[in-house]
Parts: sequence; C-alpha cells; structure tokens
Amino acid sequence: MAQFIEIHPQNPQPRLIYQAVAIIRKGGVIVYPTDTGYALGCQMEDKQALDTIKRIRQLDDKHNFTLICEQLGQISTFARVSNDAHRLIKSLTPGAFTFILDATKEVPRRMMHAKRKTIGIRIPDNKIALAIVAELGEPLLTASLILPGEKYALSDPYEIRASLEHELDLIIDAGVIQDEWSTIISCADGEMEIIRQGKGEAPMLG
Repeated sequence: MAQFIEIHPQNPQPRLIYQAVAIIRKGGVIVYPTDTGYALGCQMEDKQALDTIKRIRQLDDKHNFTLICEQLGQISTFARVSNDAHRLIKSLTPGAFTFILDATKEVPRRMMHAKRKTIGIRIPDNKIALAIVAELGEPLLTASLILPGEKYALSDPYEIRASLEHELDLIIDAGVIQDEWSTIISCADGEMEIIRQGKGEAPMLG
C-alpha cells in the first residue's frame, strides 16, 4: 500500500523530501511531479524497482529510460556530451526537455535502449523533483506515468492513488498537473535534432 503525502510545489517541506528519498533508497517506486506531469521514479541500480516500473507501464527493452538530474555536472558521468550538446543543454535547462545521449559504461545495460545504447537525460523545472534528486545525491531513474493503452499521463494524484496504490510505495500529491510532452532532442552520434516537439521551445534548432 502506497504512502500518500502532500508536498508544497513551490516550497517543498524538507522533512517530506527526506521521507521520499528514504523510501527510494529502500527500493521503493514513487510517483512524483515534474514540469510536464507525474512520473514514476526509482533508484538507478535497483533492478527490482525498475522491473516494477516496466510492469506498470508494460515496457520492453526498446524503451529509452530517462535520468532526472539536478544539475548539468551530473550528466557527464552517465552520458557522452559534446561541447555543442553541453552548450545546448545548459541553455535549455531546467526545462521541459529530454535529451537523448550516448550512454557511458556507468549506466546499467538494462536501462539503455537495447540497440542504440542511449539514455534520456532531463533537468526539469520542478522544485519537488529537483529537491528529491539533490537529497538522493544521484540521478533518479524515471518514466512518464502513462498507463497501458493511454496516450497521456494521469494528472490527478487521487486518480493515481485509486489506480496504483497497491503497486507503488509512495505517491506525492503536488496538485493536479496537466500532462504535456517534453520536447525530445537527440544529441546522439554527434547530431542535434528535435525528434518530438512538446512543451519546451528550442528556436535555435528550428
């Protein structure tokens, strides 16, 4: 049975952030807010937690998982970032962007796209998400909370609770967040291009 806690979206209560991170470190799967909607999150190295996310989402090994980072300095450990890509990411974050990058050996193989060996990277413009990652001290493995057969993520934490409270360890209530797609920019193989236009605007890429 999932715990259900309300965290203020603009002034996250530190004790509740600590509580969320403690659950993650114990192998928990959480639902937390980002700037584009609610998402599922767990610790990077936790295979069992990752399997739970895959089961909820019904994902296969072709899915590109994303790492939520607090700051640009964390990214180079897990992804190969060219100078041009570094400048682009710096100019667009925090924001509603997912960057697809070539993964380094620090990324567990089960998290990468099976063929392309890439990983998604996000630095969202959301104070709760950034506070969780800062307290955790490492990126948070994440996937949007889009249930099988649906096009958009659940936006109401009470609906999330009704649907998933027996499959999760924590649901963070930050109010209703309308789901929007992040803009996906591929920076793999030395090229930079928008492969899905979403909420984030990147006029420098046309």
